[in-house]
Amino acid sequence: MEVESRYVAVRHHVEGLPSEDDFEVKAARVRWWPESGEVLVRNLYLSVDPYQLNRMKRRSASHLAVDGIVPGERIDAYGAGEVVASACEEYKEGDVVAGVLGWEDYTLFRPSPGVLMSKLAASDDLPLSHHLSALGTSGMTAYAGLYEVGRPEAGEKVFVSAASGSVGSLVGQFAKLAGCYVVGCAGTNAKVDLLKNKLGFDDAFNYKDEPDMKSALKRYFPDGIDIYFDNVGGETLEAALANMNTYGRVALCGVISEYTDAGHRAVPDLLEVIYKRITIRGFFAWDFLTRFAEFTGVISDWIRQGKVQVIEDISDGLESVPSAFAALFSGDNIGKKMVKLA
Repeated sequence: MEVESRYVAVRHHVEGLPSEDDFEVKAARVRWWPESGEVLVRNLYLSVDPYQLNRMKRRSASHLAVDGIVPGERIDAYGAGEVVASACEEYKEGDVVAGVLGWEDYTLFRPSPGVLMSKLAASDDLPLSHHLSALGTSGMTAYAGLYEVGRPEAGEKVFVSAASGSVGSLVGQFAKLAGCYVVGCAGTNAKVDLLKNKLGFDDAFNYKDEPDMKSALKRYFPDGIDIYFDNVGGETLEAALANMNTYGRVALCGVISEYTDAGHRAVPDLLEVIYKRITIRGFFAWDFLTRFAEFTGVISDWIRQGKVQVIEDISDGLESVPSAFAALFSGDNIGKKMVKLA
């Protein structure tokens, strides 16, 4: 079997703010044959994530853990799709899968222990898109970052930055389920309303309205912060550390303010860290891959019980991937950004 597959590639390494012009849609023939041991998937949904920008840079610390993206070549990304041909007993034609696929129409993969791919049960009653958001790497990042790194206890005070994003919107809800007091920040008043009125945050604020973040956090956390889930870095991290309690924990998930401008790099007061005995731990989803099924099982139950709301921002068509990706860095999206192909 041979199919024509369009794919999105970067034209060159991307060092600053990404734009649609940095990308191109190309086409190639993808060939599958019965003796290959491979599985051919027609992609239905593709995940669009900020961390991909670091992979697009010529040099980045992220390359220590994930492969850099080569200009002109296909870009692997989390996705969901339908098996159209299989040379593997584990997967059958018609199976629906979620895992590492690509920004492309069709993906070939060879099953192995190191490949993140799961077959979805035919009885699954949740929308397929949820397997890229709350039940995908965003959900795993939020769950592991809060519970394994933050280690929340009932009554503790939790601050979440970029709280209306794919990860932050889930972290706040998970923290409420843990019995914590939760405040989030976001970049528009509409997002602030979403956090307070739909997602159940105790409070939220527009960081663009706060000229002094340290003072703002002092107002919202007069008794200090116990856990800070950081998605942005920069001055927000500095301000959070200044307002943290003794033995506070920072789950360092992302530093999106630094992705496009190194001048925003945080300069934390390390005396705060030392004398408050603050723990700062960087992590990413793959650290907890062996517990993926456990996490998604818990989150699925919460969604079915109405305890967790899933916020998704879906664009249509492969050609919309570049604009969808660029929008992540202009603050246009709410919740999990993804692209629907079919």
